[in-house]
Amino acid sequence: MGKSVIQAADSAGLHVVPVSFDAEKNSGQTVELCGKKILVHGPSDRERILASVFQEYPNLIVVDYTVPAAVNDNAELYGKVGVPFVMGTTGGDRDQLYKTVEESKVYAVISPQMGKQVVAFLAAMEIMAEQFPGAFSGYSLQVMESHQAGKLDTSGTAKAIISCFQKLGVSFDMDQIQMIRDPKQQVEMVGVPEEHLSGHAFHLYHLTSPDQTVSFEFQHNVCGRSIYAEGTVDAVLFLAKKVKLKADKRIYNMIDVLREGNMR
Repeated sequence: MGKSVIQAADSAGLHVVPVSFDAEKNSGQTVELCGKKILVHGPSDRERILASVFQEYPNLIVVDYTVPAAVNDNAELYGKVGVPFVMGTTGGDRDQLYKTVEESKVYAVISPQMGKQVVAFLAAMEIMAEQFPGAFSGYSLQVMESHQAGKLDTSGTAKAIISCFQKLGVSFDMDQIQMIRDPKQQVEMVGVPEEHLSGHAFHLYHLTSPDQTVSFEFQHNVCGRSIYAEGTVDAVLFLAKKVKLKADKRIYNMIDVLREGNMR
């Protein structure tokens, strides 16, 4: 995701600061991308380095695509330094994440889903759940989500969609989600093209009426990462605008970005 965001940001004309953070084992490495040599730093000295970079680039916005276990520590770091950020990483303690941002008063876009079109679908689901609560009362739900093997947590998008179905009257526990991370199953059972095993998001939601005579199916399949990278760049542009305007509201999501209209 980091590489995809850099490519999308470069294409959009943003200035990519050639600094990145990763695990200690990757510290000191250089990644060449879009004509830039991006130096990777480990976690040990990240506060000093980030503060120094923020001082040099006062319009800096950090983009976070890491792992669930790093979400809360990273947010605390951004809050301590005072740098605005876009959090595309799912998982972690989300309540604590929002509390950290609120207390630090930094600007942030936080979203479990950065693809604008998927976000629009989620927004439509939320409207339906709000306006027609209980409409699917008694229906059973099956949920399957397939992502690349490196995605450790359950899809945040799937959880958000399921929350809407629950408001619509469907009884479903999050641990009933069928998570598929095995490449063989992904090809044979889900139909993921082999060239996209390393980066995809296939979701299927199947509803069945109590008497089994009616069924509804919602599906969204994403191959590659460009949809998320482009949405992330829009989130960065949106957040930069809010920082410049010194907006009262500090925490945003991708629905806010969508409502603002096209950023490019």
